[in-house]
Amino acid sequence: MKTKRKWYKKKSWWIGGAILLILTVVMFYNRVKPLPPGVSYASDTYTIPEKEVEFLYDLTYQKDGKEQYDQSIFNEVYQTIEEADDFLVLDLFLVNGYTKGDRDYPKISETLSKKIQEQMKKKPDLKVVFISDVVNTTYGSHIAKQLEPLEKQGAEVVFTDLNRLRDPNILYSGVWRTTIGWFGQDGYGWLPNPMAPSAPNVTMRSYLKLLNVKANHRKVVMTEDAGLILSANPHDASGFHSNIAFKVKGDIIKDMVKAEKAVAAFSNGKMDAFPSEEELDKTVKDVPTDGSTVKAQILTERKIQKGVVQALDKAKKGDEAWIGMFYLADRDIIDAIEDAAERGVDIRIVLDPNQNAFGQEKIGLPNLPIAAELHKLENEHITIRWYNTNKEQYHTKIIYVKGKDQSTVIGGSGNYTSRNMDDYNMEENLKLTAPTDSKTMTEIDDYFDRIWNNRNGTYTVDYEEYQDKLPAVKYVMYVLQKIFQVTTY
Repeated sequence: MKTKRKWYKKKSWWIGGAILLILTVVMFYNRVKPLPPGVSYASDTYTIPEKEVEFLYDLTYQKDGKEQYDQSIFNEVYQTIEEADDFLVLDLFLVNGYTKGDRDYPKISETLSKKIQEQMKKKPDLKVVFISDVVNTTYGSHIAKQLEPLEKQGAEVVFTDLNRLRDPNILYSGVWRTTIGWFGQDGYGWLPNPMAPSAPNVTMRSYLKLLNVKANHRKVVMTEDAGLILSANPHDASGFHSNIAFKVKGDIIKDMVKAEKAVAAFSNGKMDAFPSEEELDKTVKDVPTDGSTVKAQILTERKIQKGVVQALDKAKKGDEAWIGMFYLADRDIIDAIEDAAERGVDIRIVLDPNQNAFGQEKIGLPNLPIAAELHKLENEHITIRWYNTNKEQYHTKIIYVKGKDQSTVIGGSGNYTSRNMDDYNMEENLKLTAPTDSKTMTEIDDYFDRIWNNRNGTYTVDYEEYQDKLPAVKYVMYVLQKIFQVTTY
């Protein structure tokens, strides 16, 4: 009897050890595994005539006690779609009309879908590829209402294979991949949808996939004539958010298409749905470079982080760095901000206070603890203001490093967080470099001056408005979330 019990204990140790080994290998492999080809990409640098670069923005603000809206981004998106003759490639994160029904939101997602359908009817030979994230099906629990009609009409609709990406939530994702993930997410849902009460019910397996906290977060639209890089989603409940966008023309569009073909390739998309290299050479319009020009480059994933850090590292005493950001938490970028301030670079930061998300109250993470950290430095070169949000968000992601002669701006989908900057999410930004007195940089300078100094409205408020001191409980929650990585930042 004694011998049998010892054998049993030994067997249990072997089984437990094998399970632990498998989990450990799965966890660490999927944290550091090779990225799919074409991910974390920096394009060639292109010289573009300044007249072919447009800076766009949406602002929600207060004036004379009323909420005001200054919006231009999706009008430009719709116009670009209407002018597509040869191809239309889109990669957009949130595309749905689900809301809480608490206000009259603009029907962005439906309008976008209809504009594409109408253009496909007008141009029967138009090649259309729409890449998106499975969040629009709540991870397999229902159809994507705005995308299904496009697919039925002949568009190539691709849902990004998130399993091919690295895992930011290493502990949970290792268990999920080893066990729960094998069962898939499809099936009849009985749980309330986390997106909004009006959205279809979802399965428990969809909730469990959501906890992997990664996404194709890109927001780009391109045709043979123009490429748009946005911080905005065609999502009705996001319709009043403040955002930025850029529109460019010329050969850089070819690299934008290349970046999207990489996503489709690892997500089982059809490559022949995209324009071929020969078709791109034939249809993408040349832009003469006479006169004032701008240097432009596409950056995706971690290359965004490197571009931002490099721009801050190059800034000299007396230069300025303006940052408008929804989430600020990436340690490499925060360190670069602190180092630049130590060198005498004037850092001015506009942050969303992280108080709400689609009608749900939030507790100010991660921006409150990060702002407190920067404020405690008591460095005269760092000034922070909060965007004066109501029920919407300051969803912008942009940095503008203003030098004496030359300036750099980087903007697009990428928040400054580990999830967005460390090759976990799919992201895409545009980097522009031009003389400081150029039209492009002057427009961006004017944008920041408008919101910082509350020109003709109330856009931003003082640091103390949201945070005289950071409550200990919020900081503890922030630290715990960062340690265990169960977070969207």
